[in-house]
Amino acid sequence: MKPAAYSFRRIGADDLPLLRRWLRTPEVRRWWGDPEQEAAMIERDLPNPRIDMEIVAFEGRDFAYAQSYGVHVWPQAFLAGLPSAAKAIDAFVGEPDMIGVGHGSAFLRLLAERLCAEGAPLVVIDPATDNLRARRAYEKAGFAGDQIVEAVEGPAVLMIFDPAANR
Repeated sequence: MKPAAYSFRRIGADDLPLLRRWLRTPEVRRWWGDPEQEAAMIERDLPNPRIDMEIVAFEGRDFAYAQSYGVHVWPQAFLAGLPSAAKAIDAFVGEPDMIGVGHGSAFLRLLAERLCAEGAPLVVIDPATDNLRARRAYEKAGFAGDQIVEAVEGPAVLMIFDPAANR
């Protein structure tokens, strides 16, 4: 899969029906929780300049959601020691037929590389400890780490994308 085949665009209010549909899919619901609560949070945060929310497309087909923000914007103890310019990512693949075929790792690597090129010294992601599919995808994307941390949602694995290690 060629990097040029992926595109990112900032979400708008007209994307909310698509996001709601994706949030209701079994795989997304399993890890993100109540679809209505999550959709309401995304809608509430639309005008928030401290979070970048994007739709990811492959060859023009929208298939995933990603959000990135400074690690200290929503403080969590396990992120406290990270550099102030570090970024965090949350993401999901919303189209079921696009799961498990390499798209997640491909677009997350592109996103992490872009965030680092924009000045982030590193990028973190914190999958649930038992989300093995996501953890494998993140490793393929260049994230590393196996430290178990206590996130707001429960036990998670802190994984870090270090641009120096991914050259």
